[in-house]
Amino acid sequence: MSFQNPKQEVINQYLREAKIIAIIGLSNKPERISYKIAELLQNQGYRVIPVNPVLAGEEILGEKVYASIKEVPETIDIVDIFRRSEFLAEIAEEFIETDAKVFWAQLGLESEAAAEILAKAGKKDVVMNRCIKVELANLVG
Repeated sequence: MSFQNPKQEVINQYLREAKIIAIIGLSNKPERISYKIAELLQNQGYRVIPVNPVLAGEEILGEKVYASIKEVPETIDIVDIFRRSEFLAEIAEEFIETDAKVFWAQLGLESEAAAEILAKAGKKDVVMNRCIKVELANLVG
């Protein structure tokens, strides 16, 4: 199996329909790219839910940090991942235990193992190796 991203119009649809985006690996350091993207998403009207086990219970950008997406008490539209590719399969295992809709691995991140886990679970809404900021700019621009 070789992973293929959905067509551009499908990716655009994910971004248009999403309201809540959980960011796995969100840093509390404003100079980090994950923080900058979270801030941009908030400015675009999305609710950002931080997921970072090291910072669980704290707040980032005014939102409570959760240790895992399984702990988030509401439906997540997009799970945006800022963890190295070798962690994607483990995150995919967690993802299929939630009612989250879209699995999104940031630019430079991809995993065939994660893609297989998600496909076997019937999860078809998967984007990998794409920057949500760039896709949002293309949608708006």
